[in-house]
Amino acid sequence: MMTIRFATDQHFQAADLQALFLSVGWSSGQYPQSLQVAMQNSHSVVSAWHGQRLVGLMNALSDGAMTAYFHYLLVHPDYQHQGIGRKLVAQMLERYQACARKVLIAYDAEIGFYQHCGFVVGTGKTPLFVTTLTT
Repeated sequence: MMTIRFATDQHFQAADLQALFLSVGWSSGQYPQSLQVAMQNSHSVVSAWHGQRLVGLMNALSDGAMTAYFHYLLVHPDYQHQGIGRKLVAQMLERYQACARKVLIAYDAEIGFYQHCGFVVGTGKTPLFVTTLTT
């Protein structure tokens, strides 16, 4: 059985981030140094490791009191459907349980996953973007 270790250190090697982000086809993986800075500047990050391999992570941008916005949640395809994503979400929801508002933007194909984790689809709300990234 595979042992997955979870960590809260926010210092990552750029190559590890690049490999993880590109494994799921996210264009942000083309900017590994920027991802490195983004993780360091996040309010918190929980990562999943199989040995020395980064296999998943979730980060939060937060004011630490009222709102937590979960920006990235990704699990390497070789490790999906093993409960890693759910554990990352559970750890973040526990950390930000005192925040009145916990927000994320999900791709349509992933809505069911997030609903199983306790999120609900907002009504009367539309996410708005100004971005150059596609994923």
